[in-house]
Amino acid sequence: MLLRPARLSDASSIAAISIEVWIGTYIKRGVSAFFADYALRTFTRENTETLIADPDQTFLVSENADGIDGVLRLARGSPAPVEGCHDVEIATLYVQPRHQGKGIGRALLNAAFELCHDEAAPSVWLATNAENTPAIGFYLATGFRQVGQTQFRIGDQAYPNNVYACRLA
Repeated sequence: MLLRPARLSDASSIAAISIEVWIGTYIKRGVSAFFADYALRTFTRENTETLIADPDQTFLVSENADGIDGVLRLARGSPAPVEGCHDVEIATLYVQPRHQGKGIGRALLNAAFELCHDEAAPSVWLATNAENTPAIGFYLATGFRQVGQTQFRIGDQAYPNNVYACRLA
């Protein structure tokens, strides 16, 4: 497994993984136009290129012999939806389902922790769907603790998300 910063040329691969993981994780009973339109509008090469170019965002990718199999996006200046968190967010942590359980997510997370430590960030936060039991278990096992709740919104629809924080110092 090779971990490295993302390049602009990775944008389409990151967008494809994002669609794969997001739909596979959150859409359980069939893909409606509502969710398909959101995913196709949000996870695009162009949107990803814009984020990669943003100096307040850091993308790390895991790469195997065939291509990218995991991605983490660290967002600075991202206020948490609850009090008491620093403004550094793990905005995305996606590993292709067939590569989960191989340590990729943990390696990406550890690399993000190192970046945060180098920048003297005292903590990092993230939000995940309140029904995403595998992700919740992973985050709790890697030092995060639940610090609140928020809502993930798509249009006029709201979905409960748990907010987690991890102290780094």
